[in-house]
Amino acid sequence: MNRLTGSLTAEFIGTFALTFIGAGAIITTTWTGGEPGLVGIALAHGLALSIVVSATMNISGGHINPAVTLAMWATGRIKAGPAISYILAQCAGATIAGLLLAAVFRGIGAGPGLTGAAAAAKCMLGTPNFGDPVSPFLAVVVEAVLTFLLVFAIFGTAVDPRAPRIGGFGIGLAVAFDILMGGPITGASMNPARTIGTLIGGGSTTAALWSQHWVYWAGPVGGALLAAFLYEALILEKGKRSS
Repeated sequence: MNRLTGSLTAEFIGTFALTFIGAGAIITTTWTGGEPGLVGIALAHGLALSIVVSATMNISGGHINPAVTLAMWATGRIKAGPAISYILAQCAGATIAGLLLAAVFRGIGAGPGLTGAAAAAKCMLGTPNFGDPVSPFLAVVVEAVLTFLLVFAIFGTAVDPRAPRIGGFGIGLAVAFDILMGGPITGASMNPARTIGTLIGGGSTTAALWSQHWVYWAGPVGGALLAAFLYEALILEKGKRSS
């Protein structure tokens, strides 16, 4: 097995895990009528990402997010061809997770008033979304800021050669605190693959969300690029640039 194949497999599995556990926590909260709730959803995403980034960091770089991959490409840390392959693998992993979640919850009976299928439909399979009074412009801003903070954490804890050796846990914690703030506003995706995976997996129940989907590319990609360029230009020590 060549190196790229191993990297793509790692990105596929990592993004699958993030989506299955994170979106699954949202659906479970709807099905149970409130448990594990916002804090539990934040921890589910954050802990899942901590583990998969730590597990894949030495294989693929632990991107697990098209916005992160594009930031690494823009700062010369990955070539265009592999970057495109990474993004396709990430979106595929998230989509398989979304399809599996839909199948799992279709087979679950009633919780406190809702069947698994009804819960999945009600929360749109955990797909990040927004509505009145949040405008598309405001949603882009929120997603951009949240992703900026995430990618700043990535550079500070994983990319910078001076980074502390804490694996992916700083990155996972950044996602968790972002969700605690932005979850009720936009769903705090920060990750286009995470969004498209449950959007596709939900099928007709999420069809209305396609009109919002551009927000979950524009915001995360813009925030990721800004964080990467600022860290590169103003914080990273010259002559100590990591690969």
